[in-house]
Amino acid sequence: MENDVIFIDVEKRMHTADGPMNLKVQTSIESGELVALFGQSGAGKTTLLRILAGLINPDKGIVKFGNTIWFDSEKQINIVPQMRNISLMFQDFALFPNMTVEQNIRFAQPEKNESSINELLGIFGLTEFRSRKPGSLSGGQKQRVALARALARKPQLLLLDEPLSALDAEMRNTLQDEIAKAHLLLGVTTLLVSHDLNEVFRMSTQVIYLEKGLVTRIGTPEEVFLDNSISGKVQITGQIARIDKQDTIYIVTVISGNNQIIKVIAFDSDLVNLKIGDRVMVFSKAFNPIISKLK
Repeated sequence: MENDVIFIDVEKRMHTADGPMNLKVQTSIESGELVALFGQSGAGKTTLLRILAGLINPDKGIVKFGNTIWFDSEKQINIVPQMRNISLMFQDFALFPNMTVEQNIRFAQPEKNESSINELLGIFGLTEFRSRKPGSLSGGQKQRVALARALARKPQLLLLDEPLSALDAEMRNTLQDEIAKAHLLLGVTTLLVSHDLNEVFRMSTQVIYLEKGLVTRIGTPEEVFLDNSISGKVQITGQIARIDKQDTIYIVTVISGNNQIIKVIAFDSDLVNLKIGDRVMVFSKAFNPIISKLK
């Protein structure tokens, strides 16, 4: 394994609301990817994240990051979380209330670097709030600080456990864009637990689909979801997750509230008032799908 590929081959007995379940995952993750762990509640997403973080030990198996073994049940190797160079972020912001925004971010740095702090403040739109304390910030601003602090450590691996689920739709859209931008700029390998298809399509490069503790599908969002999820209904309302240019046309991916997916061909004139995150209606006219923004 080269280029810091993460290799995972673990088993863990779990107790869920539906009874006992075996989590059994064998997969690898390429360096620099933003991978979504997707599945129903109780599928094992958060447990897998905690195993990678070293907060939970598998019953057996191996976790390897590049040439470094983090966990090996046979060789009795178990590297403590502090030595794994990861950042793990849950829904709880866990900010230091007595520190300013800037101090919270600086605290996470292994080596103090003011230019890096300024970069993170800029990426997450926090420059004007750098001297404020968390108590004076909104939920979305606190989440930005928590994300900036997680990245300030310069982790090899960033683990995000549904970090945006407590925010309203508009703030989620904004932070999804900012996380994607930060990932592109900083290139840190990221695992994101999510049950939101729109979030998965907008942010991830790869998807690991977990069902009852087993990996059932792996691939790009399109490969994992589109074969059996495209809606054939005449009318769908939803949110634009992607706008991809192909030659002289655009392919617009729309995801409805009940996670139906549809792709629509659009032209420049169709997209004058449309952007990612807009709520739209997709309907058919003479058997050709048409996309229209909802007000």
